[in-house]
Amino acid sequence: MMSGNQSLCTKFTFVAFSSLAELQPVLFVVFLLIYLFTVGGNLIIISLISVTPSLHTPMYFFLANLSFLEMCYITSVVPQMLVHLLMETKTISVGGCAAQMYIFAILGLTECCLLAAMAYDRFVAICYPLRYTLLMSPGMCLKLAAASWTTGVVVESAQITRIFSLPFCGTGKIQHFFCDIMPVMKLACVDTSHNEIVMFAVSVIFIMTPCLLILCSYLRILVTILSIPSAAGRRKAFSTCSSHILVVSLFYGTALFTYLQPKTAHTPETDKATALMYTVVTPALNPVIYTLRNKEVKEAFQRVTERNPPRQMA
Repeated sequence: MMSGNQSLCTKFTFVAFSSLAELQPVLFVVFLLIYLFTVGGNLIIISLISVTPSLHTPMYFFLANLSFLEMCYITSVVPQMLVHLLMETKTISVGGCAAQMYIFAILGLTECCLLAAMAYDRFVAICYPLRYTLLMSPGMCLKLAAASWTTGVVVESAQITRIFSLPFCGTGKIQHFFCDIMPVMKLACVDTSHNEIVMFAVSVIFIMTPCLLILCSYLRILVTILSIPSAAGRRKAFSTCSSHILVVSLFYGTALFTYLQPKTAHTPETDKATALMYTVVTPALNPVIYTLRNKEVKEAFQRVTERNPPRQMA
């Protein structure tokens, strides 16, 4: 027992969309369709890259990593949310909550690092085209991808372990639809100011550092593009970066708004709204951005569908 006759929580209850009880069947259908579209779209991208020799380049190697990550990212949250939309009681064990937070946080930080690696790839391709194959060799690509995944696993494993070493008590109600960091920390029975300072420091170092690397890369890319004499050359150079810029803007816009705010600035409504953006909307938009805005991917898709037309029904 805790002081003040409070017992430790063994499970949490999601408040989630309780105020929209009559709309939950509609939300179930909407989120299910978005989930299937996201997983299917990213699987198509990975498959196209694997079977198309012209896409066996550093840029598409990182895109395949990003697509795999996005599938895992949305799968760590949405299937459980779909189940809870059909259930009266929306509970999760403390261990299950920790597992979800581990996966979600690791994938989130890994994506920050992967986006920085992708920006570096574009920087080398545009600013040092003659040295591109040397600087972005297969070995270097593997090292950058491995460093991204390792950073995510090591940093977030330590942070989430620290969070779940806290005692949780009270009603155990999470004002959210999944085990996000700030809503769970609010249930701790003890002062969490030290944890918040550590989390803010980790966010600044490991979210802002990749962000700054991306900004520096694109500032240099911009200078190089503006120095290209022909308008057609400038458009071609910019077109290779536009998809990545859109994805970075979507991802970092919501991430910075969520994790660099002080605890007092968080409300259940804003937390849920921004979380829907980075857990559901952004992963769903990525396949659209990288197919509709990418000529090489569209051409690869057309070639594959032409070689394998759908069979006519007898």
